[in-house]
Amino acid sequence: MSAVLCPAKLNRFLAVLGRRADGFHDLELVTTVLEGVPDLTDRLGAEPATDLTLTITGPAGEGLVADESNLVLKAWRLLEEAAKRPLPAALRLEKHIPHGAGLGGGSSDAAGALRLGNRLFDLGLEDQALLRLAARLGSDVPLFLLGGTVLGLGRGERVFPLRPVPLEPILLVHPGLHVGTPSVYRALHYVGYPFPEALPAQPEGVAPPWRNDLTGAALWVCPPLAEVRDALRDTGGEPLLCGSGSCWAARYATGATRDEAAASLHSSHPTWLICKV
Repeated sequence: MSAVLCPAKLNRFLAVLGRRADGFHDLELVTTVLEGVPDLTDRLGAEPATDLTLTITGPAGEGLVADESNLVLKAWRLLEEAAKRPLPAALRLEKHIPHGAGLGGGSSDAAGALRLGNRLFDLGLEDQALLRLAARLGSDVPLFLLGGTVLGLGRGERVFPLRPVPLEPILLVHPGLHVGTPSVYRALHYVGYPFPEALPAQPEGVAPPWRNDLTGAALWVCPPLAEVRDALRDTGGEPLLCGSGSCWAARYATGATRDEAAASLHSSHPTWLICKV
């Protein structure tokens, strides 16, 4: 069986620049794909078969449906459209990235499906063709095809590779809550739009600002998120909501400080998923 790894992502900078006429929002994002974090990496396998099927397993697979609404199957159908023929395969998705956490798990899986199907059936689709298909699936999907650190514009679907900037010592904490992205964007109407300020020019090698303009709206939709933010602050971390939530990232001055914080949070909140980056 051929397989690909589908990692999570971290939005290090997320600016909401205003609402568009089509109802979506203009964004500017700096996102890093989190390679090498096993607890936050899905695995998608495939082998030729007589029909197209999808099986979902793994610790984060509960509640996910393996029907045509799943982004993996949507991506596969776009490959069939591009190839102008069926691509029957048995797909197996092992889920580790929590759903509704702001870590891009579904989008990463979809990008993985595009790469895997292109390779398995030797379709020969070039990178730009795959990026166009990815943009049709969702705003986050193209960035996973690029990998590394990515600048996203528009709805996030216009992506440009950036020079990598090393991440500080970081904890990612998922409290088991689910926050729907559409509800957070709708809540901007009630909590007010942040002052639209784009990313200032960054000298080479300098990390982008640690900012997420969706934080207030996400807290309005899901007030228990504040408990995670406060717990991270209490350990000396600087918390940042991941996407529209519900996962939080926190950066620390040193790896030792982060490790101490992880041990403390494991003890005080044993049901939370806590990952070091």
